[in-house]
Amino acid sequence: MVANLSSTSKQIDTILVLDFGSQYTQLIARRVRESDVYSEILPWDINENKIKSINPKGIILSGGPDSVTDNYTPRVPQIVFDLNIPILGICYGMQTLAEQFGGQVISSKKKEFGYSELNVTADCILFSNLDKTLNVWMSHGDQVQDLPDNFDLVASTSSAPIAAMQHSTKLIFALQFHPEVTHTDDGRTILDNFIFKVCKANPDWKMDDLIGQRIQEIKNQTENNKVLLGLSGGVDSSVTAALLQKAIGNKLVCVFVDNGLLRKGEAEEVMNTFKENMNLNVIKSDSEDVFLRHLKGVEDPEQKRKIIGRTFIDVFDAESKKLKKVHFLAQGTIYPDVIESSGSESKEARVIKSHHNVGGLPDEMKMDLVEPLRDLFKDEVRKLGVELGLPSEMLNRHPFPGPGLGVRILGEVTKDKTTILKEADHIFIEELIKADLYKMVSQAFAVFLPVKSVGVVGDERRYAEVIGLRAVETVDFMTARWAHLPYDFLEHVSGRIVNEIEQVSRVVYDISSKPPATIEWE
Repeated sequence: MVANLSSTSKQIDTILVLDFGSQYTQLIARRVRESDVYSEILPWDINENKIKSINPKGIILSGGPDSVTDNYTPRVPQIVFDLNIPILGICYGMQTLAEQFGGQVISSKKKEFGYSELNVTADCILFSNLDKTLNVWMSHGDQVQDLPDNFDLVASTSSAPIAAMQHSTKLIFALQFHPEVTHTDDGRTILDNFIFKVCKANPDWKMDDLIGQRIQEIKNQTENNKVLLGLSGGVDSSVTAALLQKAIGNKLVCVFVDNGLLRKGEAEEVMNTFKENMNLNVIKSDSEDVFLRHLKGVEDPEQKRKIIGRTFIDVFDAESKKLKKVHFLAQGTIYPDVIESSGSESKEARVIKSHHNVGGLPDEMKMDLVEPLRDLFKDEVRKLGVELGLPSEMLNRHPFPGPGLGVRILGEVTKDKTTILKEADHIFIEELIKADLYKMVSQAFAVFLPVKSVGVVGDERRYAEVIGLRAVETVDFMTARWAHLPYDFLEHVSGRIVNEIEQVSRVVYDISSKPPATIEWE
């Protein structure tokens, strides 16, 4: 990714985040980028030549679920130390540094999750101009018992006597707590001190500069050939379309696939927005029957995602054959898609969930991929959209999964189920907008549950479907809290769904936060 960034301009400064499996890893990278410095995430066991090629200004070691007290758990690769650049270990990153430098790590009898009072006991550039006492966020089971060789104690908490340490001669720092989460006081300042005062990085990751870079990169890659874009109407594909249009104009051909798994009225809305308002060359492919046929009898969520992804590719391939001289397929793939699908070079990467637009193209498809947003987070994509002049109602729409309702219908996907879910979801969103609650929640939707329930409508017994409602509040979608919507509002929505959709007998509200749950049900 960095090579692409520098293909039309000078190499920009990069902070590399080595991922040891933490739920907060993406958050670290986002915090760095919020300070206008480019960051990239790679797995801890990445090929050493990849790290060298990035030439990072500094490296941050993430937390992780493993215990360094076990055998054969992840360790910092030697190349990280050989580069002689600044290093910051966070949580597991601190513990493996301690082990590798001769310290001792023990498993605590009691795991620590939540706030803790940190006392800074020594001068350290990371805590420059901060109070000596801070509230920090802990999330760990192990802790450093004995300082490693040539390391000095910097800060302590009541439960973690060694909560921060620094090397006496090298630019190596380690924190037991998580500065990347908003719960830690002055966590942003601590990270900025590392980025700017220790690594001496330049803040040259700017959205306005990025547009010019990406336009030139697209021109260089496509060389005046036609590009086929799979347009969904979501934020990612919409921004991709606007960027491509600026770069190649009428060489862009958009295909909007109506797969029957979209929200109510969405197909008509998308066609109107892009064909009429943005003057894009958009072809509509009515493919509902194809998708439902391929999904028949399939219940496993991972299999559904893969089938939907492959069917999308098949449809695009078929549409491209109708056109002359199309050499490229564009996709709105973004960075979290790549990370969650383990689209990296890790030998031990674990798939959280497959994304239909990640993983390349089949050999028989004679087109190359164009993915101008592949290294951007969702909030960065929205900022790019603002710079490109896209309307706010398009950019601030709640996220919608690539597989659509296919992963909001638990179990087999059928025409009847999609019809019911579209109506329920439409009622929920319509009422959120009416109550001025839509913008107060980050994402809201309905889910078709694979159970039936007894209900009573009038004097008659109704044995029918159950609909789940989900609404969350989040800043970054890495963590999320269930939205505490008013009871009267939920009662009203439930009443409308049950009364207006005769196939539904019961409505439930999901009060799970992320973690441990994910935002989507599948």
